Amino acid sequence: MTDERFEQARSRLTGRAYRLLGSLADADDVVQDAWLRWNSTDPATIDNADAWLNTVVTRLAIDRLRQRKRDEERYVGPWLPTPLVERSGDPADLAALADSMTTAFLIMLERLTPDERAAFLLADVFGDRYDAIAAAMDRTPESCRQLASRARRKVRDVRLERRDEHRVATDVANRFVAALASGDEAAAVACLAPDAVYVSDGGPHRRAARRPVSEPSRIVRLLVNLWRRWPDSTRVTPALVGGFPGLVIEAGDRVVSTNSVEVVDGRIVRIASVLNPDKLVDVERPRSALS
Repeated sequence: MTDERFEQARSRLTGRAYRLLGSLADADDVVQDAWLRWNSTDPATIDNADAWLNTVVTRLAIDRLRQRKRDEERYVGPWLPTPLVERSGDPADLAALADSMTTAFLIMLERLTPDERAAFLLADVFGDRYDAIAAAMDRTPESCRQLASRARRKVRDVRLERRDEHRVATDVANRFVAALASGDEAAAVACLAPDAVYVSDGGPHRRAARRPVSEPSRIVRLLVNLWRRWPDSTRVTPALVGGFPGLVIEAGDRVVSTNSVEVVDGRIVRIASVLNPDKLVDVERPRSALS
């Protein structure tokens, strides 16, 4: 099989695996495994290369997702998807991140079983036919329809909540960060919705809140204390993180944290912080590498 044909499909396959898994590292591993299978297969046995690659990547991703779900039982603290980070200066360009790759969408998918997630994504995001979905999932088309329908019911209420447009959300995020930096807790609390939540993922290597933190005053006290602990050499850069306004925090040449805020009706409803170093490698991958 030709490497050129596979490389032409790589970004599409990586984007498919990333949505299925919520992890860039796992998506890369799945695509690499697919490449190995591609190179060890007789071309004469493949009628449709794209369909073959879609099926292989989907099956590998589902297997890895099932394993990850089992491993999460031993994961330290909350699990968050790997965020995609953009530091482009054009807000319109930043806001163009596909909805299906935002942190909010990937967190929503965590409500689903691996098979529900796969059927839902393949049908509603990738637009695959149910006979192709059935082949990828080794199920009947009818069972895949049932899985996708069940997934839609589970996420329907979550998807109804509309996030504010990028310009409005960025303004709220900027006011919140300025309040944290100045230690103005009252102003910071005013930026949060009453049911706001702060979720941090440090994994096994970094200290982070073991449970989501709720109540605006508790969230602000925690973040103000964390802000004060950063050394003067820490670099804090505004960015689009997982499709939302946020910050990239760096020490030396390493990204040590990404933080994003989701805004609804002018108030922050969720702050997501990723500190797990395994998830911060290559987070600023060009969007063209994930179609």
